[in-house]
Amino acid sequence: MDISDSYLQQHSNQFHSLLVNASESEMNTPSVVRTTYVSELTTNSSTYFRWCFGERFYYEAIQIKISTSGFYTFLSSGKMDTHGSIYNEYFKPSSPHENRLSDDQGSCEQYQFQFRVYLKNSITYILVVTTTYYNVTGKFSIFIYGPDIVAWKNISSPSVIEIPYSLAAQSNYSLQLTTESQTYSRDCRKSNYYYQAIQMNVMETGYYALNSISSMNTFGNIYKDDFDPMSPFENLLSQDYRACGHQNFKFIAYLHAGTRYILVVTTSSPNITGNFSILTSGPNNITLDPYTQILTSCFVGQKCQFYKKSIGVILDDILRDEIRSNMTMTDQSILVKVNAAITMIMFIGGLINSILSLLTFQNKDLRQVGCGIYLLASSITSFLTISMFTVKFWFVVLTQMNLSIRLSVVRGGCVSIESLLKLCLYLDAWLNACVAIERAILVFKGVKFNKQKSQRIARWIILILPFCIMVSIIHEPIYRELYEMKKQTNKVDIDRWCLTRYSPSVQQYNTIILFFHLVAPCIINLCSALFIIFGSALQRSTAQTRQTLREHIYNQFSEHKQLLISPIILLILSLPRLIMSMLSECVNPSNHRLLFIFGYFISFTPSMLIFIVFVLPSELYRKTFLEPFKRWRRLIHQ
Repeated sequence: MDISDSYLQQHSNQFHSLLVNASESEMNTPSVVRTTYVSELTTNSSTYFRWCFGERFYYEAIQIKISTSGFYTFLSSGKMDTHGSIYNEYFKPSSPHENRLSDDQGSCEQYQFQFRVYLKNSITYILVVTTTYYNVTGKFSIFIYGPDIVAWKNISSPSVIEIPYSLAAQSNYSLQLTTESQTYSRDCRKSNYYYQAIQMNVMETGYYALNSISSMNTFGNIYKDDFDPMSPFENLLSQDYRACGHQNFKFIAYLHAGTRYILVVTTSSPNITGNFSILTSGPNNITLDPYTQILTSCFVGQKCQFYKKSIGVILDDILRDEIRSNMTMTDQSILVKVNAAITMIMFIGGLINSILSLLTFQNKDLRQVGCGIYLLASSITSFLTISMFTVKFWFVVLTQMNLSIRLSVVRGGCVSIESLLKLCLYLDAWLNACVAIERAILVFKGVKFNKQKSQRIARWIILILPFCIMVSIIHEPIYRELYEMKKQTNKVDIDRWCLTRYSPSVQQYNTIILFFHLVAPCIINLCSALFIIFGSALQRSTAQTRQTLREHIYNQFSEHKQLLISPIILLILSLPRLIMSMLSECVNPSNHRLLFIFGYFISFTPSMLIFIVFVLPSELYRKTFLEPFKRWRRLIHQ
């Protein structure tokens, strides 16, 4: 007969009395189900400070999940004096009083624990079994009686060994945190924690104890191989093992000789400075040296909300730290409200521009050559561009405000919206470049220019061009992903960011494509305008020898100034986006937010200026635009 059966036989009457005394409403079930768990505490079991000071106790943490809510009774059995506690959601060995739901309420016999508690099926519980006296090991059994069977799982942390300081080699290292020290976000919630990174050179493999001595409330973490202040949970080896509310940290870790470890010493609260010392103890001395990390990558974002910077800056990068989560639009900052107003003004302006341009280029006479067809298509794509820009802005704002938006919608918008915006923007720029090329060909061929061929080529280009652009940027939706980050380690509180992560080869390709789509149309527009002016002047100087070449060039500038004005305006308006795309240093848009917002918004103004840039400077287009209004006026006056 094992200890479990013996215990039940000896105390069956006492337990029966316990069940009878419980009211039927409290048990919340007409029958009682028994669940049994058998285990053992050994010298390899995990240990913790049960009273937050003094000696360590062996313990076992058991995760409990139930399917039926109700009252459950916990009983222990064993030859050693056991002690039990139950916790909500999680158990921290460093803070045994935190989140504790119930404790040993007195036992059925002197050396065992027993308590009764109401459990909900929507909550995960942790039962911690330990002993009344330290350094005690042995077998134990747990019996749970309740309305349904209980699911068990041992979740004890890996074993650590208490090192006797008097018998171990010790090292001491002193430093201080000042206002000149580097800062980072220790918990990915608050920023501006001063810290010191210390490289630990381990001579001999084994268990080492590290603790701090300071008047300030210190906090420590060990990282393996490397420490990145932008990602404080990456390479984390050992969490701070703090003895409850004590202000100095103390933890034990198994360290390997020849492996680089970085000890990061900071504080429990931001903006705290002061002196501290680190005491190490273990089988051999540990050499402690200052560690300076070299950040070779560019990152965007703050408080752990970052990613490796790709070339170019998008709206997500600029506004991500400005938008206030869980707040309505009326509670957002002035900057967000102003940007929202400007976005809607640009949308209305783009709509008016497209309507006026369509009224102009729907004329069949203007579409006798490719230029008219390109400009008609550009009138449509410019509206699509400004519309996608508006959709992009509100997508970024609304998803960061954490309104009731389904995850599938957020993920779909993350993957598609930025790519569609670039498709429309690049298509608009290339259509304008096609207009410039068509005009240059017209000047070059003169009377030999074939209008029918020009129309046919224009229609084919308008059909093929979108597919060519899509193929060139197909990598963007593939590498764009919705990134979820936990803001707290013990609670499910997630931030969602739409990020692009390229491999080095894809990043290089993306850079080439970006420059090609931004620079090539601008160069084509400018070169075409200069070719038209100088080509026309050269032809005139050959036929009309009375004037010099300089005079002909001057006359051509006066006659075709709109051809030069249009590409220059487009180039000037595209420069901010081009400059933002060429930034090669680590640039955080949060530090120059107004400048980046101005550059980003103004780079979309060419899409709302087709009518101003192409129609108003041209006498032919202007007359064509006014003809319908003149006809309507004559009809009204008849």
